[in-house]
Amino acid sequence: MLHPQAQALLRLIEEKGIPPTHTLTPEKAREYYLVRRAVTQPDPPEVALARDLAAPGAAGDIPLRLYRPLGAAPSKVLPVLVYYHGGGWVIGNRDSHDVLCRQLANGSGCAVVSVDYRMGPENRFPAAVDDSIAATRWVHEHAAELKLDPARLAVGGDSAGGNLAAVVALDARDRGGLPIVFQLLIYPATDQRRGWPSHQTNGQGYLLTRDTITYFHDHYIDDPKKDLDWRASPLLHADHSRLPPAFVLIAGYDPLRDEGLAYAQKLTEAGNRSALVNFERQIHGFITMGRVIDEAHVAVQLCAAQLREALRPE
Repeated sequence: MLHPQAQALLRLIEEKGIPPTHTLTPEKAREYYLVRRAVTQPDPPEVALARDLAAPGAAGDIPLRLYRPLGAAPSKVLPVLVYYHGGGWVIGNRDSHDVLCRQLANGSGCAVVSVDYRMGPENRFPAAVDDSIAATRWVHEHAAELKLDPARLAVGGDSAGGNLAAVVALDARDRGGLPIVFQLLIYPATDQRRGWPSHQTNGQGYLLTRDTITYFHDHYIDDPKKDLDWRASPLLHADHSRLPPAFVLIAGYDPLRDEGLAYAQKLTEAGNRSALVNFERQIHGFITMGRVIDEAHVAVQLCAAQLREALRPE
């Protein structure tokens, strides 16, 4: 029961002869990822502010982009979502997820800070984790000058970015000093072992394939033993209690479906508030494809509503 619009997109990709990501160099894969935006993503909506920033990191400045929603006065202190883009820890950047961050800002009434973390193979695990943590802590520490509310800070991301959001939330609880109040996890990668049944049932023919997942994994993680590190596989952390409420969105034809479901279940079993929604007819990555997949808009609206509710003043 794959959505007809998703079927049409997959046919178009095949007809156009677009090469699978795993057949490309990382540099070419990044180019194709950005080019594909024009075909699948909606036009970028206007926002009140889109401003590039930088946070200091272990290997130099971490590029950021701050969005303020349309209609927000410059002096208004806003809640904030720190967002980590998807792309398998290898492709993607602030520009690849610019439209989604704008949509989330306008839909939620919150500010959004997009994090352009280091990626593999140039910078392997845990570089992306370290940058995501450092950037989030920097946003919290500089909230006043950015007109953000440090007590209403959420983390979120899609795919690899959902992985990083979950890891940042776990790290914040373990180390303290970073009061995260909500997690937005969009088809998150939570288990680098890649053994869940959906990796087999959805592993070919639905855009994200087992071959591409292995390609991303091997460019990010250079030793299989590191798959067991919770910073790579947040599902494997020994303790999932006392974490912020989470909204987990998954897709029925996604190889990552089962590990997203397992993470939502783990959060709930550990005593956290965790809600799960499955877009049963959709493929991995669909939320950014609003030009060709109507349900993408519904998914964005749902995420924005969850953010707005979670970050509203007490």
